[in-house]
Amino acid sequence: MKIVGIAIMSFLVISCISKDDKNSDLAKKIMSDQSMQEVENMARKLMKNGFYAGSGYQMVWSRDLNTFIELSCEEYNVNIIRENLLMFFHFQQVNGELLDGYVPKEAFTWGDPNTYESVTAPGHIGFKNTVETDQETSLIQAISKYIGKTNDRSILTEKIAGKTVYERLTMSIEYLLNERYSEKYGLIIGATTFDWGDVQVEGGAVVDVDELTHWSIDIYDNAMLVIALKNMREFALEPEDKKKWGDLHERIGMNSKKYLWDEKRNKFVPHIYVSDSPFPEDFEENAIHYHGGTAVAIEAGILNRQEIAAVLDHMVENVKLSGAPSIGLTLYPPYPSEVLGKNVSPPYEYQNGGDWTWFGGE
Repeated sequence: MKIVGIAIMSFLVISCISKDDKNSDLAKKIMSDQSMQEVENMARKLMKNGFYAGSGYQMVWSRDLNTFIELSCEEYNVNIIRENLLMFFHFQQVNGELLDGYVPKEAFTWGDPNTYESVTAPGHIGFKNTVETDQETSLIQAISKYIGKTNDRSILTEKIAGKTVYERLTMSIEYLLNERYSEKYGLIIGATTFDWGDVQVEGGAVVDVDELTHWSIDIYDNAMLVIALKNMREFALEPEDKKKWGDLHERIGMNSKKYLWDEKRNKFVPHIYVSDSPFPEDFEENAIHYHGGTAVAIEAGILNRQEIAAVLDHMVENVKLSGAPSIGLTLYPPYPSEVLGKNVSPPYEYQNGGDWTWFGGE
């Protein structure tokens, strides 16, 4: 993965220099700052220890793996990384749906009522937060990055339960188009969450779709799909497959810009609702800036240079106004408690305006 935080910082540095030469000293100061190198060194040390965040957190998540797999390939056993990627396909559902992740059976210690098991991977338990729509696209991107670091395209022809990885990845895109797709907008849908987060704002089952769920469209899920479709085009060997993925890549990208980009405000709208909104009519949700989804949209190539400059100005101002300790601010302003369901994070906590390094510091 291109490191979004460094890319944004580089853009800011270039902008400083081009706007006014007097800012060149600031640019030099930023570029000579050794803290980035120190953070990278710590990250490399962490990657040498494997995939788990600790003995009490042995889950392997596709979106997490997608974030750090390139660095992991440089510091860890690539054969084990390959096995970890392939494990996801043992839990793929008949309709092509992929899970968030899996955990060794002995480490399954939380009370998830919706677990998954596989006859071809009896030693593990699978799990999924069904409110999100980024599991399939995260795994596709992770495999692309793995191939980019190792040149191991043979993973695409590896068979899991009778089907190749490429066939299974194709099934995963078909699942999104069959079961998580809005014909009206030509974009994929998900439950209403805080930007890239996997907690629905209505409360209820919180991480699982339920009777409270309001289906909506956001930039994060669709930008992730744009990137994944580019990867699928690169995976394909047959000309007709390359064209299929290329056409779909272009269409999702165009529709993302057409329907989700607010030209007047120079920002993405938080959600387009498939039927109705979970919020009161007098609540102006479009006043909220989504930092994570916007960062992924930049990576996906959905915004031009001028639009990137505009959203970066918003992000910098948001961090200043929020008092966040880093550029890892999730969104701003946060959703007020009075418009949220029960058991959902209050303002400035967790995914509702909390400070995460997920997109800010990666």
